Amino acid sequence: MNKLVSLLLAGLFVCGSGVARDVTSFNTGWQFKKGPFSADAMKAASQWEGKWETVEIPHTWNARDMQVRYNNFYEGVGYYKKNFFCPGDLKDKRVFLRFEGVGACSEVYVNGRLAGTHKGGYSAFVVEIGPSLKPGSDNEIVVKADNQSRPDVIPVNHVLFGVYGGIYRPVWLVVTGKSSIAVNDCASSGVYITQKNVSKRSADIAVKVKLDNAALHPVPVVLENTIYTQEGRKVASQKQNIELTPHGIQACVANFKLNHPHLWQGREDPYLYKVVSRLMQDGHVIDEVVQPLGVRKYEIIAGKGFYLNGEKYPMYGVCRHQDWWGLGSALKNENHDFDLAQIMDVGATTVRFAHYQQSDYLYSRCDSLGLIVWAEIPFVNRVTGYEAENAQSQLRELIRQNFNHPSIYVWGLHNEVYHPHEYTSQLTAALHDLAKTEDPDRYTVSVNGYGHMEHPVNLNADIQGMNRYFGWYEKKIQDIDAWVEGLEEKYPYEKLMLSEYGADANIYHQTEYLGQSLNWTKPYYPETFQTKTHEYQWSVIARHPYIIASYLWNMFDFATPMADRGGIPGRNMKGLMTFDRKTRKDSYFWYKANWSKEPVLHLTQRRNVDREKQETSVTVYSNIGMPKVFLNGRELQGVRKGYTDVHYVFDHVTLGDGKNRLKAVVSRDGKEYTDEIEWNYSGEKNRGTEAYENKNEHFGL
Repeated sequence: MNKLVSLLLAGLFVCGSGVARDVTSFNTGWQFKKGPFSADAMKAASQWEGKWETVEIPHTWNARDMQVRYNNFYEGVGYYKKNFFCPGDLKDKRVFLRFEGVGACSEVYVNGRLAGTHKGGYSAFVVEIGPSLKPGSDNEIVVKADNQSRPDVIPVNHVLFGVYGGIYRPVWLVVTGKSSIAVNDCASSGVYITQKNVSKRSADIAVKVKLDNAALHPVPVVLENTIYTQEGRKVASQKQNIELTPHGIQACVANFKLNHPHLWQGREDPYLYKVVSRLMQDGHVIDEVVQPLGVRKYEIIAGKGFYLNGEKYPMYGVCRHQDWWGLGSALKNENHDFDLAQIMDVGATTVRFAHYQQSDYLYSRCDSLGLIVWAEIPFVNRVTGYEAENAQSQLRELIRQNFNHPSIYVWGLHNEVYHPHEYTSQLTAALHDLAKTEDPDRYTVSVNGYGHMEHPVNLNADIQGMNRYFGWYEKKIQDIDAWVEGLEEKYPYEKLMLSEYGADANIYHQTEYLGQSLNWTKPYYPETFQTKTHEYQWSVIARHPYIIASYLWNMFDFATPMADRGGIPGRNMKGLMTFDRKTRKDSYFWYKANWSKEPVLHLTQRRNVDREKQETSVTVYSNIGMPKVFLNGRELQGVRKGYTDVHYVFDHVTLGDGKNRLKAVVSRDGKEYTDEIEWNYSGEKNRGTEAYENKNEHFGL
């Protein structure tokens, strides 16, 4: 793992030995009780002795019911409690709990006293617990978590995705001295790094540090900011003598000019400096925070594309929901690493983390992997008129907590938020203004599913994102052509991104009979239709630079507990991989062949084993040259190019009765690549409009 990512693990801003700040895991020793309850938090907790379940954080109570049932899952209150022995030497320290994510609203109690609250299931928050602790004694920590949807907290429902309940991300105990770099500035690092005038020749870097003093008297300190290379060599350093005021947070800025910086170049060279901010008193370090610095310049030019450090950069994008089969959202770092490995393997250069703030560890890994990130808040699907304050609060938290990740290029303001349009438009404008106030140097984006530029909800962000599912929710697969060509002609100066596209695919539904559209309300979601959709629509995207970036929906299947379609309850199956991460669909290999530099040779329809037609076609994806294909040992003739240079199709292939073996072969640079599949033919049939028997045993149901 990249050394800087290890240092920044989970956004802890860890300090070295002897430094006053101490950050320790607070994830073990918890007990849990799920509601519903009629009593208040502390009365309820006192009544349950002997009735608690021992759990380890991360934890969610929806790991099963939200994934296997339609509109039948527990949303409401759950309680967590933990005994904490507070050492006597913490008496003169400041003590905080930092929660990386609690679904969705929370209250934190210490020894029966309310210490803090938070509204929002995806951003981190900090609660100062020191005033309620008893040093030298046991202390009871109780956390009330509530994932009941409510009109004043986004998302206001569970329609597009389920909000898993519980303390589903890690918890950390943070201890500092009376004077420190701010811990409770929206749970941020307290350090904000900006960069201007970035080029190969130089870059202007500003480091703003927020300092906090709870000593009740002025405190003279020295703030040192130092920039190190990835290899650990000091590049620049600056010290400032400061007298901290006895109350309130004050900000200090250090300015640097880097000559001939090593630029952060995406996947090609994701080079990271690190910025170390040290607070010193009487020659001793009393606090320290480490943050990443990737020196880069993002630019979007309407009609032309995305530019990284002045050069056009391909934006091959996927979307990612965070939940896993059997785990829900209670993930460990190895789960995030697995997902990122698949995203890297498929050849993606950019990721839309939808539709909410995701793990800080994930953003840190993208910094070191070179993946360019779209980060957003869960303002989705519907409005109530009561969510404005919370939407702004969650956006502020998203920006401050992730300000220094060089991988992030845009802040997402809303996704498919409908009626009333006037209210949505005004709130989006307010969110855009907030984003520009907090972070003037990044773009903003809003997303809709209407498909026409002049809609009022479109016009309040830097980038217009549009979700289009031609052939699935609307019209026909090929209607994407007329849509993008119309926008190109009428709105040449708009910055357009295709923020979602695709189709569902149940891998146990297969057919050769495919039209140009599919009735998505039916229980029949053949994988072959998804494949057809992506083959054609990526070819259109690839030849239209007007679409600055595209994000296929989705990298992985995920839970939608308010839906029951496609033969599996509570499941969106638009992923390139199945929910359990065990099966890569044909579309996965389609994109890998088109995007990746790794060799790909893939025969499609390997799960469509029981063939319906004796005369059929064979499709191969190959980015290593034209394949030879053999059917039962006989070489097929008449290959033609499909939609892109990696797409090869053999038409009018006649199968024999019974078992048929297909083998694709490509020789390149002295190495032979092969792929083999097996089909069976037992007579003509047409299952194209039938729903197959549900294969729920394959999904653990």
